[in-house]
Amino acid sequence: MQLMVPVPGTAPVRYEKSGAPECQFPNEPPSGAAAAPAFTQREFRRLPIAPAKIGAQPGRHTLKGAETNIYAESGEQSFSVTLAGHEFSIRTRPLEYHWDYGDGTTLISAAPGGPVPESRWGEKTVTSHVYTATGDVQVGLTTVFVGEYSVDGGPFQAIVGTAEVDSQPRALSIWRSQVKLYADDCNVNPAGEGC
Repeated sequence: MQLMVPVPGTAPVRYEKSGAPECQFPNEPPSGAAAAPAFTQREFRRLPIAPAKIGAQPGRHTLKGAETNIYAESGEQSFSVTLAGHEFSIRTRPLEYHWDYGDGTTLISAAPGGPVPESRWGEKTVTSHVYTATGDVQVGLTTVFVGEYSVDGGPFQAIVGTAEVDSQPRALSIWRSQVKLYADDCNVNPAGEGC
């Protein structure tokens, strides 16, 4: 047996050999091992894989011309299923993230990004985006998951193929900012313009 692993950043996903070929059962195969079915991409895509949640900083409203930190919240997931009388344990993890920022700009990233402290809002991150126009947008995300499976407690092996899971879009409103100077002292005149 030789494992095939997905190559990050390839679209569509491409696979390459990992490590040297090895015998899965060096002595005698366990009883019934030859009859154990594989866990296919079709079954993999039927799993109820939870979609990544889209996070955004500074939040629902952001500014035109500033870095908006957009990131995915996701992680490894595990499942147990029975197929053809065999118990399958499945582990899946995100491989890459396909972003649609809602303004015609897209990004494929192996990193999910993540929240940053408020003091760093506006800084560029691996998944941040600068909007060049005001308005409302819907940020979309498709997460590509890869997985591995074990049959009846045997060794884990890679699932050939991927599962693409769409997230609930996140609405953002892009605003513009203006700087104005005012002569009033708000402590003296709380009703003054700009106070």
